[in-house]
Amino acid sequence: MKHNPPIIAYLLLGSNMGDRLENLRRAFRLLCQEGIALRRTSSVYETEPVDNTNQGWFLNCVAEVGTTFGPLALLKQLLQIEQDAGRVRTVRGGPRTLDIDILLYGDAVLQSDELTVPHPRMMERRFVLEPLRELAPQLAIPSTGPGAGGPGTGKTVEQACAELRDTAQVLLLIKTLCA
Repeated sequence: MKHNPPIIAYLLLGSNMGDRLENLRRAFRLLCQEGIALRRTSSVYETEPVDNTNQGWFLNCVAEVGTTFGPLALLKQLLQIEQDAGRVRTVRGGPRTLDIDILLYGDAVLQSDELTVPHPRMMERRFVLEPLRELAPQLAIPSTGPGAGGPGTGKTVEQACAELRDTAQVLLLIKTLCA
């Protein structure tokens, strides 16, 4: 039986409720228990909320994982981890114990009702690009087609950071979380 090599995916993890740091640590433990290989993580950043700004600041980091799950199966696992961490979805963009987004899934480009990859707003958000740049500055963000806003540029993460207009604060908090 032939086994496919793991796909490298990049995940954004965030928390702004409860013990934010412990929520991230617990997410890493749960990721490993779900058959997703945690390869590397960025530093943890304290970040100003965007869109819904009437809430506490977030702790955010990016994880590079290897997975044999397809993108929708990976999303299902991540949603279960969020639920296990006590996430309740009441207000879109509101406070949360844990949020895990798939930023990139190999070089895949997909759009469905459940999942869009690359993440549709990643190119607009400093709290995403700063930790991703720490892990993979030369990673090319797959193109989603001509004239597409947000992702779809074919630019590297470093280039995207240089062109970023987002002025929200992203402050280095902890250099390593997984030690």
